[in-house]
Amino acid sequence: MTTTITSPIVTLTLWLLLLFSVVTWSIVVRKGWLQWRLARINRHFRQRFWEAADLVQAEAQASHADGPLARLARAGFLALHDIRAPATRTLLHHGDSHDVLENSLKQQIQKEQHRLESGLMVLASIGSTAPFVGLFGTVWGIMHALQAIGATGSASLGVVAGPIGEALITTAIGIATAVPAVLAYYYGVRRTRLYVSEMEEFAVCFLRVALRMTPSAGGAQ
Repeated sequence: MTTTITSPIVTLTLWLLLLFSVVTWSIVVRKGWLQWRLARINRHFRQRFWEAADLVQAEAQASHADGPLARLARAGFLALHDIRAPATRTLLHHGDSHDVLENSLKQQIQKEQHRLESGLMVLASIGSTAPFVGLFGTVWGIMHALQAIGATGSASLGVVAGPIGEALITTAIGIATAVPAVLAYYYGVRRTRLYVSEMEEFAVCFLRVALRMTPSAGGAQ
């Protein structure tokens, strides 16, 4: 006689793991497409920006472009305009021009980093909890199976193996759900660090060029 696990808790656990898997792959696809798009946009913008003859042309390029580097450049130009106009300067933009511009660029880099990190915490949470959710389903399934086996009064291998094996499926599915989430999380973290490094390099070059080509801002207080 064979006992089949029909516990609603195990069924709910399997559906929850399926939801985790769908969310994981949705984020993977969305982040993968976004990172490919951002790499392409940043590469084209960086080339056009540094090919500009002066800051006016460079600002025009930034105003019509999209992507993290373009938004970073626009934040830098906005700070430059505030530095050049002492009458309308806010408290945030008082002080040495170098420090003001550098602070504006750093703030924009942090904003872009937060955008790039969107979804990574979900992947980390799924990767860390999915195995335990699967293990919970297994424990509950085994408990339910043992209760059913006790009710039949038989503990032969044929009776025990089926229900126990079926209960272990949730652990396997939990691990299978967690692995892609963990791999995608670490890959996303690595790509985010590379993008942040790219933005920091761009900010350093922008700061040096902008202050050199704006003499009146060099000693503004």
